[in-house]
Amino acid sequence: MSPTGLRREAGGGEGSDAITLQLGYRPPLAWKELIAFLGDRAIEGVESVAEGSYRRSIGLKASGRLHSGWIEVSPVHGRPTLEVRLDGALVKVIPQILAGVKRLFDLSSHPMEIASVLGTLAQKRPGLRVPGAVDGFEMAVRAILGQQITVKAARTIAARFAAVFGDPVQTPFQEIRHLFPEAEKIAGCRASDIAELGIVSQKAESIVALARAVVDGTLHLEPGVDVDETVKALMNLPGVGTWTAQYVAMRALTWPDAFPHTDYGVMKAMNEKNSAKVLAAAKKWRPWRAYAVMHLWASLKGEKK
Repeated sequence: MSPTGLRREAGGGEGSDAITLQLGYRPPLAWKELIAFLGDRAIEGVESVAEGSYRRSIGLKASGRLHSGWIEVSPVHGRPTLEVRLDGALVKVIPQILAGVKRLFDLSSHPMEIASVLGTLAQKRPGLRVPGAVDGFEMAVRAILGQQITVKAARTIAARFAAVFGDPVQTPFQEIRHLFPEAEKIAGCRASDIAELGIVSQKAESIVALARAVVDGTLHLEPGVDVDETVKALMNLPGVGTWTAQYVAMRALTWPDAFPHTDYGVMKAMNEKNSAKVLAAAKKWRPWRAYAVMHLWASLKGEKK
């Protein structure tokens, strides 16, 4: 539908009550695993998983204006559909919201085609998806903050970062209070401003460099870009290596063949300590290696990356 048609179908207006829409997908969908992955990484104040639903704040620009509010995504029982509730204040950016939800929950996936390539690796978790991102800059910052630390530690630091630099937003959910910081705001910061939050100086420098590259247009973190060139551009930033670049490609660029072969969890799940051998062994999963990563992580019985 056109943007006008979407707004008419939603029946909402600027500042009105919640709007409810639905998005379909090809079954199966491993919802519990997907929501658990997002919940483990949810940034306090920005997003949460509660009662089987995913909630978050969101801000998108349209016609030179920032439209901010909240969304809530839940499965529809008995149907291959997700229900998307969103703040009426977001009515003018509904198409962008729905596109972001599709990316985040990987709704364009072809699970049967992927399973046929992954073989036995995918048998225990049919319909496992690769979570994407509603915003490429946000995902890249999260990847940098998560370098060489646990998921729990990264989540704590990300919450601190968002609370200090993110703008406040009104939502019906007590746990969601602000937006994730925009690249423009972080580009104007000094690395020391970020390091004051207890973030390693090198990571602070990486985040500022990332923000400036996004703002000046030398780096585009969205689906459809040249993956090889974007990965190279990411790795030219200070403090960004193979793992970070591949993780961003996997989630922000939604590249189905991304493969962070140096990842500890991937190596452990494959019972291999040599990253070159891990990369070679993963050739059999191409062009769906990102999905293989999700299955490998899930096989670690609660150990998360």
